[in-house]
Amino acid sequence: MGKIEFIALMAFLMALNALAIDIMLPGLQQIGASLGVENENHRQYVISAYLIGFAFAQLLYGPISDRFGRRVPMFVGLGIYVVSSIAAIFVPSFAALLAVRFIQGIGSAAMRVITVSIVRDIFGGRAMAEVMSLIMMVFMVIPVMAPGIGQVVMLFGNWHLIFAFMAVVALMVWAWMYFRLPETLHEDDVRPFTVRSVLGGFRIVLTDRVALCYTLASTFIFGALFGFINSAQQIYVGIYGLGVWFPVAFAAVAAFMALSSFVNAKLVGRFGMRKLSHGALMGFLTINTLWLVLTLVWPGHIPFPIFIVLFALSMFQFGWIGSNFNSLAMEPLGHVAGTASSVLGFMGTAGGTIIGAIIGQSFNGTALPLVTGFFSLSIIGLIFVLIAERGKLFQAHNKPV
Repeated sequence: MGKIEFIALMAFLMALNALAIDIMLPGLQQIGASLGVENENHRQYVISAYLIGFAFAQLLYGPISDRFGRRVPMFVGLGIYVVSSIAAIFVPSFAALLAVRFIQGIGSAAMRVITVSIVRDIFGGRAMAEVMSLIMMVFMVIPVMAPGIGQVVMLFGNWHLIFAFMAVVALMVWAWMYFRLPETLHEDDVRPFTVRSVLGGFRIVLTDRVALCYTLASTFIFGALFGFINSAQQIYVGIYGLGVWFPVAFAAVAAFMALSSFVNAKLVGRFGMRKLSHGALMGFLTINTLWLVLTLVWPGHIPFPIFIVLFALSMFQFGWIGSNFNSLAMEPLGHVAGTASSVLGFMGTAGGTIIGAIIGQSFNGTALPLVTGFFSLSIIGLIFVLIAERGKLFQAHNKPV
């Protein structure tokens, strides 16, 4: 397939994960009412259960795809995603829904890990960063559209139809990959699937200081995003009373992230991953500092126009951080791409999920917990970047001539 179709397919594979999260947001209130969830913060568990399964399953897909190739494990993951989506239609209780969502996350992990591995099989360096930025740009169309899609789907029925829609979309992507994408794992990169080999691959990843620190930095920044996703419905609807306009506001911010990825793809070849991502991280910290100060000193809630502008600007920086940090972490690990994608993906998702859940469960009727989280996590992310770059300079200084 051509480059454009390749980018589109990779983006749709990754977007199935975003779809499973963001399409649920308009339906959380109805799900809670239907399944007897009294505490409104507990509705967030529909997101958290999915992300927990998604996080831990990533540890398996990488080593498996390094041994058996990219296609078969991807098809297995897509199959789990489809079956669990259908099963969610018939769940009798909230606990059962959480269990099914956990399983759905297990299936979706294949799309996160193996998609990045496929890209790394074919591209490296700035070329990988450019392709990943374009993938993220297309991928971000889903968060733009997903809440609106969920809202529209629910016009024709209840929240059960959302899961039926997810199953149909996943089947279409499954067929697209089956007929159009060949195996991308090079024979020289096949690794045996043994405990010793898997642990050895994990050791390679976890002892690479640059890869590890960029992953930790990305983890904390993603934690801020997950915190917003968990509390988005409560902030937009509960605080600002947007009602049915909630998907529009959500889409507007996601559109800024998509635009950011597009601009990054155009600039990364010229300026490099480090300059763009480091500058964006400093912008992220600056905007979040201003956001926190205004939240603390403003009487009552910040007016919605100010809130949405600051949040959109913050997320624009995020678009430059995400794809570049991921490429910087993967760059030295091409010979163990599947395992590396697993370990780094697990750390980012598990850590981000826990951090996001803490922020979400801290919701107290104001935006202060969210804004405080954004500010604190941007500082922690900066610390890990500084450690990563110090490690890189140390490695270069001690490299034999």
